Amino acid sequence: MLVLAGGSNVVIGDDGYPGTVVLLRTRGIRVVGQDDRGVLVRVAAGEPWDDLVAHTLERGLAGLEALSGIPGSTGATPIQNVGAYGQEVAHTIEAVHVYDRHEDTMRVLSVPECGFAYRSSIFKHSDRWLVLDVDFRLPETAESAPIRYAELAGRLGVTAGERVSAARVRETVLKLRAGKGMVLDPADPDTRSVGSFFTNPVLSAQEWAGVQDRLVDAGEPPSWPAPNGTVKVPAAWLIEKAGFGKGYSGADGVAISSKHTLALTNRGSGTTAALLDLAREIRNGVRDRFGVVLHPEPVLVNCAL
Repeated sequence: MLVLAGGSNVVIGDDGYPGTVVLLRTRGIRVVGQDDRGVLVRVAAGEPWDDLVAHTLERGLAGLEALSGIPGSTGATPIQNVGAYGQEVAHTIEAVHVYDRHEDTMRVLSVPECGFAYRSSIFKHSDRWLVLDVDFRLPETAESAPIRYAELAGRLGVTAGERVSAARVRETVLKLRAGKGMVLDPADPDTRSVGSFFTNPVLSAQEWAGVQDRLVDAGEPPSWPAPNGTVKVPAAWLIEKAGFGKGYSGADGVAISSKHTLALTNRGSGTTAALLDLAREIRNGVRDRFGVVLHPEPVLVNCAL
């Protein structure tokens, strides 16, 4: 059985899914508590994510504003610890309510039990847990969380760590995402994607040194420190420097977005097989050029990279 909500971060094989697909369509946003740490909001898994972000800002709650414009459902966000522009849902999640399919019981998992990491959790690549509701602890304020992402800070005209109006952050993020084809627009073929197809690689000190040895004329890549002495490098930079620029076409109706190097798009007649062939070409090209193996961000169903 495959449980599917919005499906915005899922790639399904051309043969479909060989079983029953259950569409999750639960709805509901309600306040269930409040203390000096903020307001506790319980959200049904099927609630559209961006509707939730808009609702919290209208209610005077901050903490989700930089995650504006992301398609899909609320229940999907803890699965891969959805993040963008310096925020991720692990920053505000208090608990995740789940059905344990192995034990046939309901459970409430704390943040440590969820095992959140960069674009990952215990829920990803596991059919054990069905997310039912997600609890968010959000401060009651019109100010945003501290701005962590350099591109967003630059567009806002502030320095990293400053706060601005949360509503202003949402407005700015929606414009940034639209400029990259990352908000749904039926008239724009660049939006026919699963968003970023590859995660940003987190490299050990040895792997980072290996990349620097291979730079030649590529220039110094952007990078930022990650936990335990590791270094995170933008996958988009590696892809472009390996020879795969915006608009690069694969076979049979698929291509890299003309706006965003990390998005692989269906130009109208693409198949999953063609999409994965393009992804393999890019992955192999980056590996050969920099010695770094890129990993897919979306969930692959009845297909493999």
